[in-house]
Amino acid sequence: MIKKIIKGFLLLFVLPLTLNLNTVNAAEKIRVGALHWTSHSASFVAFERGYFKEQGLEVEFRFFKAAQPMAVAIASGDVDFGITAISGGLINLAGKGAIKVIGGVLNEEDGVDGQMILASKKAYDAGLKTPGDLKGHSFGITQTGSSFHYMAHKIAQKEGFSEADISLKPLQKIGSIIGALKTQQIDAWAVVPHIAKELIKNTNIVLIGKVSDYIPNYQVTTVFTSSNIAENKPELVKSFLTAFAKGGADFNAALVDKNVDEKATEEMVKLVHKYVYSDKPYEKAAPSIINGAMRLNQGAKLNISSVEDQLNWFKAEGLVKSNITLDMLVDPRYVETY
Repeated sequence: MIKKIIKGFLLLFVLPLTLNLNTVNAAEKIRVGALHWTSHSASFVAFERGYFKEQGLEVEFRFFKAAQPMAVAIASGDVDFGITAISGGLINLAGKGAIKVIGGVLNEEDGVDGQMILASKKAYDAGLKTPGDLKGHSFGITQTGSSFHYMAHKIAQKEGFSEADISLKPLQKIGSIIGALKTQQIDAWAVVPHIAKELIKNTNIVLIGKVSDYIPNYQVTTVFTSSNIAENKPELVKSFLTAFAKGGADFNAALVDKNVDEKATEEMVKLVHKYVYSDKPYEKAAPSIINGAMRLNQGAKLNISSVEDQLNWFKAEGLVKSNITLDMLVDPRYVETY
């Protein structure tokens, strides 16, 4: 009888311990690529609020300075999921069977502040008053084939002049473009509002237009992963997107729709501040984070029409191979498309 009691006691002690160890071991480690931008907040919220853990994921962030290096990291397996703009590098890697877009993140939307077109004060005083005056001026981009390149072309196209009439300046990193604009070394740039609104506080920089006037419903950024993960680990993709979408919904509620109380809004801003403008005191960073919030796609749904337009532009410009199709770029199984 005593042996049975002891055995039963040991089972009561060992079984929960075994279950706990199995739970810990079940967590899948993934690496998520991101930029220190407000538009990447769905990942930050999902991480900080435990939504990734709820899905059995242990996340490590890898931060980048631009879109194309992140695409290379996804293809090489150094990163599992990335959140950034579509670039020529990403499309070419998709054409080689290395990458798939699996969802949408940031979309230009009427009534919500979006990407802003900026000019240096020097260029403004010399006549660059609107985007229609960009002809003959310089425009900052990270790399040829970046989203900034695409935006410059769309502005020129709608204004009726050639992209060749704008002097594109590939400066590789966002920080380098900011520095060049502040010091009047480039004439113009277009960027998300949390950065743009901070920059126009500088007397050397002027707001001259909105990207949404030139690219309506622009799918600015997407979620992407390796073709291997998209094809062979569908449950991992679904788990990631479930947590990611939940983080995006929290962000929208607090900073875009603003249907939560003041305390909840402050909690959200403090959370985002851990990753965006973290080098600044909270009091100085908070206004830029709040004023620069753009809507994150509900459920990570994807504006496939915008993605197709971007793909067609890259092909027309000879920046990607002409035989790359939308099916090669996008895996539409995981989210709603429109």
